Amino acid sequence: MNVRTIAGAAASVASRLVMVGIVAGIWELCARTGMVDAKLLPSFTDTMVRLWHQVADPAVRLHLLLTSAEVLLALVISIPLGAAVGILVAENRYWGDVLRPLLYFPMSMPKSVFLPLFVLLLGITLTEKVAFGVFSTVFIIVMSTATAIESVLPNHVMVAKSCGATRMQIISRVYVPSMLPLLLEGVRLAMIFDLTGILIAEMYGARSGIGYLITSWGDSFAIGDLLAGILLVSFVAILFNEAIRGLEHVFGSWRTT
Repeated sequence: MNVRTIAGAAASVASRLVMVGIVAGIWELCARTGMVDAKLLPSFTDTMVRLWHQVADPAVRLHLLLTSAEVLLALVISIPLGAAVGILVAENRYWGDVLRPLLYFPMSMPKSVFLPLFVLLLGITLTEKVAFGVFSTVFIIVMSTATAIESVLPNHVMVAKSCGATRMQIISRVYVPSMLPLLLEGVRLAMIFDLTGILIAEMYGARSGIGYLITSWGDSFAIGDLLAGILLVSFVAILFNEAIRGLEHVFGSWRTT
């Protein structure tokens, strides 16, 4: 990494911090000057104090750990399942024509409308939350995989077949190196839908998870805790996003050219 790249990255981080500081300053000003009722909008500093108390609370950390585990479990299930279907859709014209309309239908609708069906079938359980997370995520993985497969140069596949490569060898030695960077971009997008799906499922009658706590704080009109909980979820989402972005940088140079 050269000096120019490092300087550009530092400038980008500094710009983001400045924007966060401006938003926090306006938030603090509105609360402290009475422009907004403090009962409706506690100050930024008060909210950060509540956030600190939440992070220090073992019960909140347990709920947060449960939500994170559900998100990761749903993602671990979605990636191989979605990748397998995506390869089938991209490689087989018949199954591609059959499955694509079925994939577009749920992708074009808000996933939350299907949640009552999951509750009726699976109850308000860990299985229900993870299943809904998978449902919210897998279609993004399928379409990302299909797009990545279609971006592989046909000549590479032809050469591999002419050398006697098996189907699994073509997938592992041609498709994976070519598609992994693009697939990771899809995974990063899918992570957002995954986290959103898990939170919605936790808000719908669950008794555990950070989504349940946010609903509880909202129902009891604990605005400070509610805003702090929203910030906590935002930080978790940023951590997930940056972790996958780091993998993108690691594998970015692996793409076959």
